[in-house]
Amino acid sequence: MNAATPIVDLRTLKLALRDFAAARDWKQFHTPKNLAMAMIVEAAELVEHFQWATPEESLSPPPEKLAAIRDEVADTLIYLVELADALDIDLIAAARDKIVKNATKYPAP
Repeated sequence: MNAATPIVDLRTLKLALRDFAAARDWKQFHTPKNLAMAMIVEAAELVEHFQWATPEESLSPPPEKLAAIRDEVADTLIYLVELADALDIDLIAAARDKIVKNATKYPAP
């Protein structure tokens, strides 16, 4: 994939992330353990933005906070996609299967 290829779905995101890591010789560090740990660190940074917010405040953060939240959401997604790639997990199929399991476990009233 080249730099001009637009990232429009999980597949093109995964390929862009592979290229990004390869260009920096990071693949050696992208083990499932490291990626899972990095994802949790980013998720914790995301949670920090909501730590003392009321439910109402969490629904409408000010623009500068929303921009920081957006970055942490992106970081978390990036590590999740890289983790799934390292373990050859199809994220869409996994999510679809989990929704089916959840529907059985938590039936609608």
